Amino acid sequence: MPNPAETEPIGLLLVEDDREVAAMLAELLTSEGYAVDVALDGQQGLHLALSRKHRIMVLDRGLPGIDGLDLLVRLRRAGVTARVLMLTGLGDVTARVEGLNAGADDYLGKPFELDELLARVNALHRRHLEHTDLLPLGGGHLDLQHREVLTSTGEVVGLSARECDLLRTLATAPNTIYRRTDLRTQVFPEATSESIVDTYVHYLRRKLGRESVRTVHGLGYRAGAV
Repeated sequence: MPNPAETEPIGLLLVEDDREVAAMLAELLTSEGYAVDVALDGQQGLHLALSRKHRIMVLDRGLPGIDGLDLLVRLRRAGVTARVLMLTGLGDVTARVEGLNAGADDYLGKPFELDELLARVNALHRRHLEHTDLLPLGGGHLDLQHREVLTSTGEVVGLSARECDLLRTLATAPNTIYRRTDLRTQVFPEATSESIVDTYVHYLRRKLGRESVRTVHGLGYRAGAV
């Protein structure tokens, strides 16, 4: 499930030619926090995919205009890197292999349970976060490759490796409250004292402002705003 603390809505493109199914899925996904664009045919899906930013796409294979498989091939050739869940009424192995070879990240046959579809979409979102070099961070972004934070005011702030590791842990799950002992284990496994966590929280706040790491009294720390 998306994190409300992310500064931008999580864009999701749904391409489904059955209007009733499209409306039902759009309502479900919107209620889960996704910013859903809906296309009812492959041509409209291609236009939306190339003109707007989406992290996740749910594509029906049997589409009018441009079928889902051809649409996916075109998007991958155009450099679109969104995670893709492909829906199909074709249940044979060959159809699934074709979809995966075309660039789909996951495959779900019709009919399906809504809970399963939602679980698969949320899993694709988590995979996106795990592999991206940019993590949303309360008004700015954490650039993992360059160990820099782009703040909401446009300032670029460099981080040490340890500072980056700590901030990445917090930013990957911004709604999670981390106990000091958990942060020591995950980020500073060689340290013998939890005070090292407080030290690096101090370093981050000195560079990024006090709100960059929030204290939840009696519980621990969580991601803040930069």
